[in-house]
Amino acid sequence: MQRWRGLEDIPEDWGRSVVTIGSYDGVHRGHQLIIRHAVDRARELGVPSVVVTFDPHPSEVVRPGSHPPLLAPHHRRAELMADLGVDALLILPFTTEFSKLSPADFVAKVLVDKLHAKAVVEGPNFRFGHKAAGNVGFLREQGETYDFEVEVVDLYVSGEAGGGEPFSSTLTRRLVAEGDVEGAREILGRPHRVEGIVVRGAQRGRELGFPTANVETLPHTAIPADGVYAGWLHVQGEAMPAAISVGTNPQFDGTERTVEAYAIDRVGLDLYGLHVAVDFLAFVRGQARFESIEALLEAIGDDVKRSRELIEAYDGE
Repeated sequence: MQRWRGLEDIPEDWGRSVVTIGSYDGVHRGHQLIIRHAVDRARELGVPSVVVTFDPHPSEVVRPGSHPPLLAPHHRRAELMADLGVDALLILPFTTEFSKLSPADFVAKVLVDKLHAKAVVEGPNFRFGHKAAGNVGFLREQGETYDFEVEVVDLYVSGEAGGGEPFSSTLTRRLVAEGDVEGAREILGRPHRVEGIVVRGAQRGRELGFPTANVETLPHTAIPADGVYAGWLHVQGEAMPAAISVGTNPQFDGTERTVEAYAIDRVGLDLYGLHVAVDFLAFVRGQARFESIEALLEAIGDDVKRSRELIEAYDGE
């Protein structure tokens, strides 16, 4: 998959293409429907498919300080889109100047002049341009002028976890924030992932016999509610079953929230300085303070046992 940052990166000889536009944070199952439709339509027309997205999130420019927690960094979104068969990803730097681009100018400068759109695929609530004034209806009018089709993909409605709401990044962020990683998994179509560099912490886990990877998460990451979770620690292509702790470590009067992953049944790991990923499969229990270190150790043992059971059950599905 080709990756471009800014309109100037698009090859000058780029021909017609099928385009879809959006933040696509998380590349959840609703996003996947739209992107797959764009990829399929591009193959039918014999042209490449292009996803257009933005960095930073538009809300941070339009309303500074309102940047939403991110479900996936751009490199992760690119991996997921490549797996869906996307031919090219265009990341547009979202600046104050860019935010003032009218819907008509956006169509002319991005879709027509640079990407030579033959078809544009979007969800029913797609909005674009200055003050989000452009919608699917306007896009269809522009398509008649500039000779491109507009196809709208209805999003499936989520199940029990979403209470009947359409798949959305907003809903997924809420579920993650509440610690409902199972519900988030239902919408994402995979476990929610957090990434970062392993840094040195207080090393209490090592002293207690459960050494953890203390992950310094990327800015604006959507981190699950405080508690213990079952999941995986991904290191250099290897997925290790893990018991994951999120919180301030109240047993030792901690104040800083951390994400720490204990690789179950692994010894002698030296992960400091490595970029790792943590997948959250299921909630085990909430954060707690225990009466003694012995009680804490017993709880950690139970956490590891329960995490192992949950992971094995999931792998057996």
